[in-house]
Amino acid sequence: AMLGGCRRALPAALGRALRGRAAGQGGRAVSTSWCPVGTAFDAKQQQQQPLRGGAAGRDTGLFGVPELSCPEGFQEAQDKALQESEQLVQKACSTPPGPETVMIFDQLSDSLCRVADLADFVKVAHPDFAFREAAEEACRSIGTMVEKLNTDVELCQSLRRVLADETVMSSLDPETRRVAELFMFDFEISGIHLDEEKRKKAVDLNVRILDLCNEFLIGTHIPNKIDKHVLPEHIRYNFTAEGNYLRVAGLHADCPDDLVREAAYKIFLHSNAQQLARLEELLVSRNSLAQLVGYDTFAHRALQGTMAKNPETVRQFLEKLSEQLSKRTQKDFEMMTKMKMKLNPHNSMLMPWDHPYYSGVLRAERYNIDPGLYCPFFSLGACMEGLNSLFSQLLGISLYAEQTKRGEIWSEDVRKLAVVHETEGLLGYIYCDFFQRPDKPHQDCHFTVRGGRLKENGEYQLPVVVLMLSLPNSARGAPTLLSPGMMENLFHEMGHAMHSMLGRTRYQHVTGTRCATDFAEVPSILMEYFANDYRVVNQFARHYKTGQPLPKNMVSRLCESKKVCAAADMQLQVFYAVLDQIYHGKHPLKKSTTEILKETQEKVYGLPYVHNTAWQLRFSHLVGYGAKYYSYLMSRAVASMVWKQCFAQNPFDRAMGERYRREMLAHGGAKEPMLMVQGMLQKSPSVEDFVDALVSDLDHDFETFIMDS
Repeated sequence: AMLGGCRRALPAALGRALRGRAAGQGGRAVSTSWCPVGTAFDAKQQQQQPLRGGAAGRDTGLFGVPELSCPEGFQEAQDKALQESEQLVQKACSTPPGPETVMIFDQLSDSLCRVADLADFVKVAHPDFAFREAAEEACRSIGTMVEKLNTDVELCQSLRRVLADETVMSSLDPETRRVAELFMFDFEISGIHLDEEKRKKAVDLNVRILDLCNEFLIGTHIPNKIDKHVLPEHIRYNFTAEGNYLRVAGLHADCPDDLVREAAYKIFLHSNAQQLARLEELLVSRNSLAQLVGYDTFAHRALQGTMAKNPETVRQFLEKLSEQLSKRTQKDFEMMTKMKMKLNPHNSMLMPWDHPYYSGVLRAERYNIDPGLYCPFFSLGACMEGLNSLFSQLLGISLYAEQTKRGEIWSEDVRKLAVVHETEGLLGYIYCDFFQRPDKPHQDCHFTVRGGRLKENGEYQLPVVVLMLSLPNSARGAPTLLSPGMMENLFHEMGHAMHSMLGRTRYQHVTGTRCATDFAEVPSILMEYFANDYRVVNQFARHYKTGQPLPKNMVSRLCESKKVCAAADMQLQVFYAVLDQIYHGKHPLKKSTTEILKETQEKVYGLPYVHNTAWQLRFSHLVGYGAKYYSYLMSRAVASMVWKQCFAQNPFDRAMGERYRREMLAHGGAKEPMLMVQGMLQKSPSVEDFVDALVSDLDHDFETFIMDS
């Protein structure tokens, strides 16, 4: 839409003339208000005193936005954005065709995104309900405005005049041309070519889809309750008691008691008529919208401009991958079944609630992987210093903790990082919201709060992002210790943040992570490969008490343990991706969403469907990744190829780091995703290349295998 990648929770060098503009020519000296990044995180309990904002000590407002010192400020910010957008629409319609038109469109996108993006984060993460509610309302108002703009004929005509003028088009640089085409694409997928009645229908459908997405998303997290007498007394303590009821809020996948996992699976995934109706209406509405604007299916509409390009390529990719995984997955299931028989001889049939648990048991037994052995080596401060060191060597970038002003942050344990390049100066800010608190979602994600762009006065608007994790709060005076999984997640999310910082495009519409979904996960997944390389880990993993480095064989065993049952884990992802494609494929669907789930699960995944369950009602990715869930697998394939070809030999290779920035990070969404991949790999990968990259990652490392034997 007009927002482009705006409101997606996740995420170009402009040539020498624009370098360092944000920090003044020649970069910026280290500020006296900055401190080393590791110190800021390991000293979490020793709170810094926030600086008072303004002469009279008034709060500065969230993220330094003056209006947002109170919830009512959202109305003010929203009104201001809507007023500004009206003026920009008039300006766009009266400007002669030329590059200025594209710049005005980007300003329009930016004025709306600055409120919508920020509100998108606040509505899920702010501890104050009044702030969350005000942000939710702002999202809705801006979203409705966007849908109206996307069907504004006069506004579209002003852009069409640019695209139709050959002299103007030939004078535009490639980035401006692509941004103009992307804006036109947004008009087209919103039905600009339709008559007035159908355009209104498209707006109404879009607004209804926004509401359904919000309702469905909330429904995916709501716990289920059951009369406590239904469950055997000896397992009730595993669930939260509420009077005569027990509240089941998740799958309890790591619980060693088979009965607890079975009960949690059947209760948490029990079908819910209201949520089912929401999902069905959402899928029907998406299909109606796609067909109204000229696409066969919603998947065809959603995949325009991606690496995959169309549902046919996605289907081919998933089928070939499933074929290659088949024998390995079967072997994994056989190993899990044997382990279940060994531990529970009375019930040896492998069920869906067994997969995560028994694959974990096999990993631990084969490689003696106890997270407790690793945590002391991964203090949060050490991990942040590790990231700092890696970015410094690869990209010439340092992270500094910066003191915040009063009212700038929403929780006292949030840390603000300044991202500084050795010659280009300050690149942007990362707010780190890392710790658990009541009402905060238990999910790790990256939010764009403000996109970067070249402003009219020649300065660069610095990008601002939030990284949200769910780390446990440590005891007072002790550092926060991360499990290997948490450490990997931190690296993953920091990959998104670097994409946002280094995707320094002229236009915010395509800045940072505002790019094709199946490309957006490449930088973050690539960081997982760095997090699993001993040469990288050895630079920062030290025992927080003794200073002893993490032994190499412990890192090797950890990496190899991840390959145990990895084929079955990947097959499960293929199943989710196939299900997503069917739901967003040809309508009317031949069967109910639950019947399709049952059929696809048994055919693609291989473990039996459980009667009266409806896993799809907990599939929250259907909202943000509708028809695009395959993106995780395709991005992983690209990341795997980039790692093996460019960084496996030397993960600190500065020349390769610069090439990675130049070819893949710098363009944001201003260049076709496959062209960026081609620039990095020096070839255009095929579907078979993607599949081979994923499958080859499952092979065990011979050296570790011999050592372990």
